Amino acid sequence: MSAARQWYRDLAMGASFAFTGRGGRVRAVLTGVGVGLGVALLLLTTAIPNALDARHERSAARTDITYGPVTAPKSDRSLLVADVDTSYHDDEIRGRELEPEGARAPLPPGVSRFPAKGEMLVSPALRRLLESDEGALLRERLPDEITGTIGDQGLVGPAELSFYRGGQGLAEHIDTSYVTRIDRFGGEQQVTEPWDPVLILLIVVLFAVLLMPVGVFIAAAVRFGGEGRDRRLAALRLVGSDGRMTRRVAAGEALAGAALGLAFGVVFFLLGREGAGSLEAFGISVFPSYLNPSPALAALVAVTVPLAAVLVTLLALRGVVIEPLGVVRTAKPARRRLWWRLLLPLAGLAALYPMTGQGRDNGDFNEYLVVGGVVLLLVGVTALLPWLVERFVARLGAGAVSWQLAVRRLQLSSGTAARTVNGIAVAVAGAIALQMLFAGVESDYTRPTGADLTRAQMQVRLTSDVAVTTAAERFRQTPGVRDATAYSEGGLGDRRRDPDSTAQVTVADCAALREVAELPSCRDGDAFAVTGTEWDTETPVLAKPGRTLYMDPSYEGALPGREVPWTVPDGVKTAKTRTDMTGGERGGFLLTPGALPEGAARALTGQVYLAVDFSVPDASELVRNTAATVDPLAYPMMWTATDRSDRYDSIRTGLFVGAACVLTLIGASLLVSQLEQLRERRKLLSSLVAFGTRRRTLSLSVLWQTAIPVALGLVLAAAVGLTLGAVLLRMTATPVAVDWASVATMTGIGAAVVLAVTLLSLPPLWRLMRPEGLRTE
Repeated sequence: MSAARQWYRDLAMGASFAFTGRGGRVRAVLTGVGVGLGVALLLLTTAIPNALDARHERSAARTDITYGPVTAPKSDRSLLVADVDTSYHDDEIRGRELEPEGARAPLPPGVSRFPAKGEMLVSPALRRLLESDEGALLRERLPDEITGTIGDQGLVGPAELSFYRGGQGLAEHIDTSYVTRIDRFGGEQQVTEPWDPVLILLIVVLFAVLLMPVGVFIAAAVRFGGEGRDRRLAALRLVGSDGRMTRRVAAGEALAGAALGLAFGVVFFLLGREGAGSLEAFGISVFPSYLNPSPALAALVAVTVPLAAVLVTLLALRGVVIEPLGVVRTAKPARRRLWWRLLLPLAGLAALYPMTGQGRDNGDFNEYLVVGGVVLLLVGVTALLPWLVERFVARLGAGAVSWQLAVRRLQLSSGTAARTVNGIAVAVAGAIALQMLFAGVESDYTRPTGADLTRAQMQVRLTSDVAVTTAAERFRQTPGVRDATAYSEGGLGDRRRDPDSTAQVTVADCAALREVAELPSCRDGDAFAVTGTEWDTETPVLAKPGRTLYMDPSYEGALPGREVPWTVPDGVKTAKTRTDMTGGERGGFLLTPGALPEGAARALTGQVYLAVDFSVPDASELVRNTAATVDPLAYPMMWTATDRSDRYDSIRTGLFVGAACVLTLIGASLLVSQLEQLRERRKLLSSLVAFGTRRRTLSLSVLWQTAIPVALGLVLAAAVGLTLGAVLLRMTATPVAVDWASVATMTGIGAAVVLAVTLLSLPPLWRLMRPEGLRTE
């Protein structure tokens, strides 16, 4: 018989063992489900790059307002677009007001016709919100008639809140930061700055930490039914098969389980892919069509999973091949050795050590060494935990009956208990390290806004054709608003076009001006030149009585004709600047309404600063509703004490989304593993019940069997996580600090997942605790 034929027969025999008998089929299904859950998450990971690209392409295809000075010329192909974004209960709503200037004006993606004035096209998610009771306040802000729905091509995700409404008179506001003229959608994207090494490190570590538990669970799943398989293979050794044949049979059985797991994984992924359209996590939603795995990465998963299954199985066969009688007699296994288990975390630290202190300014991190070092440290958890569990339970003594049953079981099969907990331990260790890294570098990507939240909490920008004093009075009448301070703001130049010297101009009544400067005296008609600012060197030059300046001077690429001349009066006074509500210091000129020349109001932009009592229900939403009533193009802003980098926030969002997926996998895989262990022990449980053991005692014994390894695993995970976190912080040149509240939170989440899984496994346990379970064929 040829070697190839012998290999084929041995592999086929192993595959047949995987599905032989009712017990074999149940074991195969459990293995397939366990492996399939991991494969589904791996396929989801391989689809992330395509999903991000698809979201970016959808966003780029509808680009309209680029906030640049150049606009398209007016023609029958031009379209006026106004940015009317808003927020509702912390949800961002993308809004655009459209006014076509010709028959061939471009339509936005996903839109078949332009809405007329008073009409609105909305995304499906926004329609559902507006038609629900929850959207009652928002409906007051968006009262236009809904005449259509935005198609998928115009949305970045199914849960996106977006609308287009008809506009009128937008040309008056061209060259502002919120209205522009375009002749096509999908303009050139702005060149983005390169990512700094610390953010790249965050991304690399994030993927390594989130994918490691998946690999651990797959490795544990292929060992489902390991005790029965070991006895079966040991019997083959006793009847004459050599070590090589035994390994080939085991490899065939592992390949069959892995192949079934791949099939289950594809099914789970397709089901999850279809359900993705109805889910939203941390403000992120995707269309099912986005989730197309990269062919190369999917092929890598298809090859890696069976290969890993075979390797894990062969590593577990050492006792079967060397001492088959020991397996048949279920003798106590040899004590585990520690020395080689310590090599893995030490090798991980050695891989990470060369990058210590590089930080943001001293060069890039080597991604391969980072991934290798993190993986070795986390794999070290899986290697150390079986040894730790074995040594710990060996010293446990007498106690209640449930305690003795649990301890004896752990002493005989500590490896099985450790395999069950390995995944949660790795996940917790990685989460602690990531949390330390995020907390350590957060200050580098967070800056104070400087806003004085004791004086104002919201700001509303108004267009030039809205009287700020009237608007301020409307806001004061809004429930929740304690006070409103209004300014008209703009710029002055020494020439109509392309001025050489410019200065800021602020128009308000005397009370409001005293909020931004120290005034000697003030009455309507006064004008002030501000002094005391280090950055404003132009005002002393421009503040010469009799000199003509121009409000709203135009620049290259902007439309001319808006300039309003203003002559510096002979009686211009001097005012000393003070820190205003925004946290900055104003320079330039301060004018009372009586000092403003005729027609100058249209050259200024209104700003209203609001002191809000947030104890009033929905105070911020009421302010936004008033703003929409006062000015359809108004832009309300909520003030915060700090501002965080968008890239950093995106990575944090990715962490939360990924952690949610991994926690779901952890819970599902642990439940499958627990059910498999209970199935393996059904005869033992039935025997104990038949001899009079109380079900409560057996239930407590199962709880102890889970709690002891989990407690040890979480202690080990905390130690490894803190070590890895400290190393990562040293790599980023950040002082090492431990947020013990976060450590406790991560550990508590891991324990809660295991507790929930244990409680869910109690009903199957009670069903197995019947004397009928002793029946056999």
